[in-house]
Amino acid sequence: MASPEFSAFLNTLRSRPTPTGLSIAELRQRFSTLAAQFAPDPDLQFQPVDADGVSAEWCVPPGVQSNGVLFFLHGGGYCIASVRDYRDFVGRLAKATRCRVLSVEYRLAPEHPFPAALNDAIRAYRWLRASKLHQNIVVGGDSAGGGLSMALLISLRDADEPPPCGAFLISPSTDLAKEGASMQSRAAVDPIITPETTLRYAKAYAGERSVREPLISPLYADLGNLPPLFIMVGDCERLLDDSTRLADRAREADTQVTIEIWDEMIHIWPFFASLLPEGRAAIQRVAEFVDGRLEAVRKGHD
Repeated sequence: MASPEFSAFLNTLRSRPTPTGLSIAELRQRFSTLAAQFAPDPDLQFQPVDADGVSAEWCVPPGVQSNGVLFFLHGGGYCIASVRDYRDFVGRLAKATRCRVLSVEYRLAPEHPFPAALNDAIRAYRWLRASKLHQNIVVGGDSAGGGLSMALLISLRDADEPPPCGAFLISPSTDLAKEGASMQSRAAVDPIITPETTLRYAKAYAGERSVREPLISPLYADLGNLPPLFIMVGDCERLLDDSTRLADRAREADTQVTIEIWDEMIHIWPFFASLLPEGRAAIQRVAEFVDGRLEAVRKGHD
């Protein structure tokens, strides 16, 4: 059963008017205003860095103990959100995993359609690998950042480059064609995703390309020979099938995958961890996955 905090939060979300006719700039400001309510802990350090021409930011938690690092790609439909908007969430990941986190400020559509975001992710990842200081990397992201994380893994595999230890995907957007049955079956219970906005973002990101291209919609890619995946998704989100179908296809391709479907949860609920005990519990599950992957590498099991 969902917590009282979650029930209250859900009621707040459902009482909001559905935004219509807003520009991308207005949608960005709307999200930033929401995110500004969640201030990161003051004991976290945030350090801007130039990752070979890609803007990024280190988040360093107190008492770092891990020899691993998280490479994080934020959500926002490839069109909105920023590293700053995600500081509270990234900070919570850093503390839970005891890892430094490199959060990437990839370029956004419609100003920069595909493959700009993917190129930025690849370039920043290569920069991190080349540093020689952080060879044990776990990639992760939420929503569009989850889809972008998958595209990164596929690109690295196809280029025969060293993969990360694993990847965590929170409510990942993997099918920009929006053909999952949950787009309709979860319509009455999802207070965040609307077909109009999510399709608008998808078209802006794809530009002149097909939304079914494998590096735009990783659901349609060859998912073999990838590092272990950990997927978390809410049972009450329209993008549920983006996760369940991805997990099925990854298993069929013999890629190790764990998927958790959280009862009653909505799209990217861990982002709201400052309000929701379910969000904090989800971040702890991510930390357990990260710990397991780094331990496996340390023991030479991979």
